Amino acid sequence: MGCFPCFDSREEEKLNPQKVRADRHEVHPSAPTNISRLSSGVDRLKSRNNNVSLRRESSGPKDSPDAQIAAQTFTFRELAAATNNFRPDCFLGEGGFGCVYRGHLQGSGQVVAVKQLDRNGVQGNREFLVEVLMLSLLHHPNLVNLIGYCADGDQRLLVYEFMALGSLEDHLHDVPADREALDWNTRMKIAAGAAKGLEFLHDKANPPVIYRDFKSSNILLDQGFQPKLSDFGLAKLGPTGDKSHVSTRVMGTYGYCAPEYAMTGQLTVKSDVYSFGVVFLELITGRKAIDSTQPHGQQNLVTWARPLFNDRRKFTSLVDPRLEGRYPMRGLYQALAVASMCIQEQAAARPLIGDVVTALSYLANQNQGYDQPRPKPETNERILTSNTEEQAGASGRSRWDLALEVGSEKEESPKESAKMLNRERAVAEAKMWVEKRRQTAQPAFDANN
Repeated sequence: MGCFPCFDSREEEKLNPQKVRADRHEVHPSAPTNISRLSSGVDRLKSRNNNVSLRRESSGPKDSPDAQIAAQTFTFRELAAATNNFRPDCFLGEGGFGCVYRGHLQGSGQVVAVKQLDRNGVQGNREFLVEVLMLSLLHHPNLVNLIGYCADGDQRLLVYEFMALGSLEDHLHDVPADREALDWNTRMKIAAGAAKGLEFLHDKANPPVIYRDFKSSNILLDQGFQPKLSDFGLAKLGPTGDKSHVSTRVMGTYGYCAPEYAMTGQLTVKSDVYSFGVVFLELITGRKAIDSTQPHGQQNLVTWARPLFNDRRKFTSLVDPRLEGRYPMRGLYQALAVASMCIQEQAAARPLIGDVVTALSYLANQNQGYDQPRPKPETNERILTSNTEEQAGASGRSRWDLALEVGSEKEESPKESAKMLNRERAVAEAKMWVEKRRQTAQPAFDANN
């Protein structure tokens, strides 16, 4: 599923030097002069001994006024050779940018993924430039590593590290019957890792970066199902100073766009949080964000799921049937609480991604045993809906704390379960602290003896 405007598309601008300069200014207002021109790769071949030193910065564009594009340059001939002239047997997939091929770099023999721009596609030179800039300046274990690019003539190609397990979409949707479904704990670890990637963009990058195209097909999986965010062509620098949002044309993928962004074009980090909530629902339910094969009223994942959040007896109907009941009930309740908060209609009601990381890291590290789902005879409870805001106002507690109380297996005593959750977290943190102290003290002990 490729990238496209959520509503009306604009015709992609023609490539020309003025447009390139304008786009570069939009992406990075203080862009240094040493990235004002992308090397074509041919220049590199002419002077191999005069290559620009490559620097990697993890804190973002603003912290490194003299940062240089930390990526190799390739000629089109080199990448054609790496992919056997883009033969069909090297084809990996296709997205909004273009086709992706598996390749082997000559000399190093490194396995890579080569993405070739479709010049008739939705994304164009602007997205290519944003991708190179963003991934050259931002580095994190949960962001895909850009190895290099080709700007040879009218050719535009990107070279990434090869992700052996493909995309999250490959493991959730249209999965062959003979392939085992992702287990619950793996799903939680993928969600936690993807959230950490967003947290880095929102909280660590300076200025903050709004991803704008968070979806399951853009989450790539390395060995051990480590998730990495890819495809930064639609990324935007977030608001700075006293600004609350960035105004931009509406771009993204239908089904993942936050409602306020789709209606007004006003983009904030909370827009990414909404998209994360949709993907997290995909992980829990196994359903697509938009699925035209589903019955009427169930084709939009969020529209289908929201009413089910109102009745705890229906929580198990939200779970991917391929899990066959192999999931912890308390873990399910907590996961649904997180998803529900992320897809709130009002952006202000959604949590910050740092809070999501905290909750999901706790879930991902529990390795809880699986319970068989048990229907409960209690009456309808509006646990995960907006009335948590009213409860929070009355009690002086945050909506986030109240929502997490849904993790209780003792529905009649949510306060007691919250205390248990806090106690378990405190014990876990104490164990980690003691272990760190022990490891720190051991070298000193050895030195004194």
